[in-house]
Amino acid sequence: MTTQEVANRYYELMQQNKREQVVSELYSRDIVNREPEHAIAMGIPTITIGLDAVKAKSKARAEMIEQVHSYYCSEPVVGGKFFSVALGRDMTMKGKPRMSIEEIGVFEVKEGKIISEQFFY
Repeated sequence: MTTQEVANRYYELMQQNKREQVVSELYSRDIVNREPEHAIAMGIPTITIGLDAVKAKSKARAEMIEQVHSYYCSEPVVGGKFFSVALGRDMTMKGKPRMSIEEIGVFEVKEGKIISEQFFY
């Protein structure tokens, strides 16, 4: 798949809230995930390497969520081997007050798979 095709598929799956399918279908086995430095304060590692580690991290984060009230993913913007989207969620974490998170995700594609992702929030 081209970068545009991967970006379109990412958007299509996110519109259906199929986050697990995004990871299993579009991510490389050697995916590198990067979070901002302040994510450490929320218990989120800043760098996660490998598909199994990213899946485990995603599962752990999902288990921390009590309820997602709404979410969105913007249409992707593609440039070369990269695409980006704006993401947001209004949610309640277990034992915490309701909160909204807005972020930008930047993804790098190689040989039809996402090989890196970096989030800014």
